[in-house]
Amino acid sequence: MKEPRQAFLTTGQIAKRTGLTLRTLRYYDAIGLLKPAHHDDTAARLYSREDLIRLQRIQTLKYIGLSLAEIAQILSRDTLPEQDLRASLRMQKELMRKKMAHMQYVTKAIDEALTMLEGGEQEVGWDELTAMIQTVHTEKDWGEQYRSAARLQARMALYDRYSANGTGWHRWFFSRLPEEGGLKVLELGCGDGALWERSRERIPQDWSVTLTDLSPGMLEEARSRLAGVPGRFRFLAADAEEIPFHDGEFDIVIANHMLYHVMDIPRAAAEMHRVLKPGGRLYASTMSLRHLREVEELAKAFDPQIEVLDPVLERFHLENGAAHLSPPFRTVECIRYDDHLLVDEAEPLIAYITSTPMNAKERLVGEALQRFRSELKARLEREGSLYITKDTGFFLAVKS
Repeated sequence: MKEPRQAFLTTGQIAKRTGLTLRTLRYYDAIGLLKPAHHDDTAARLYSREDLIRLQRIQTLKYIGLSLAEIAQILSRDTLPEQDLRASLRMQKELMRKKMAHMQYVTKAIDEALTMLEGGEQEVGWDELTAMIQTVHTEKDWGEQYRSAARLQARMALYDRYSANGTGWHRWFFSRLPEEGGLKVLELGCGDGALWERSRERIPQDWSVTLTDLSPGMLEEARSRLAGVPGRFRFLAADAEEIPFHDGEFDIVIANHMLYHVMDIPRAAAEMHRVLKPGGRLYASTMSLRHLREVEELAKAFDPQIEVLDPVLERFHLENGAAHLSPPFRTVECIRYDDHLLVDEAEPLIAYITSTPMNAKERLVGEALQRFRSELKARLEREGSLYITKDTGFFLAVKS
């Protein structure tokens, strides 16, 4: 059935409503960046709602400094369905957070140089100048930042949409922390501060929270994200293998899904034990080797060469984590998060599979992707949904 013309907008209407020029829209059409969904009997270009969503994404990517060629390449391999406006906007918001955090980091470096000059120094030295250049250069590849945000969004979307446990990981994990006031808390590898943002109403006002990460840029992102969150936060670049704090300084240490990235896990365990007070508690979360195994099996059944899940998890998981932590900690308890996925649509699952850092996104392209999509849709029609194991939890270790 042919859709009514009212369901579309002409090039002129799009230009008038968005402020873009007719020349720009026609150029996007000519280079294949934004092809209108339909043409009517008079050959007028007609744009759909999905076209408008794509246009919004194009303009956002232009705003952060990408070329049209880079944008075309990104959108051609995007894992987000074109019509999923909510997921697209969330991902764009995440990218903007990253850019704002990076700009704040660059501004801080410039302020430090100005302070030196205004303090009477005649010139900024080699070390300061090269540090500023490195700061500006860091995370400059915003195309890769976009792709990373899109991949993260695809993974989060699968969890948010199909998880049986409606509480959500971050809120469940935070609810397992003690509720008493006046505690000193250290989080190692805090990332973007999501644990605290998503539990903002639960944070005791008199907690002193120190967030650390190896990446200064990530710390600035966490600082930006938590700017409006009540609480006493401080931020510090730090390595879990060499924690820059005194013995017995903290009541709680948190290592949320990060210890499998640490090169020397026994050393990190000893360091976490050292900075805890007697009776202090470590909360170290990870996943089991069963986590999402059906996703890996599904992909390998189609192509045995496909890899979906990152083997880095094998370094610290729910089956071996206690052995890593038990030398310094005498009491280690494993607590699991009860959850699973029931997926009844193909596209979100394909988006997840092609979003991981492994080779699925290279092997599932073109004709192979179309065949995989067809086979997956046929299986869903037969079975209704796919059960996918989620096996996540944390180790609670107490310093005696």
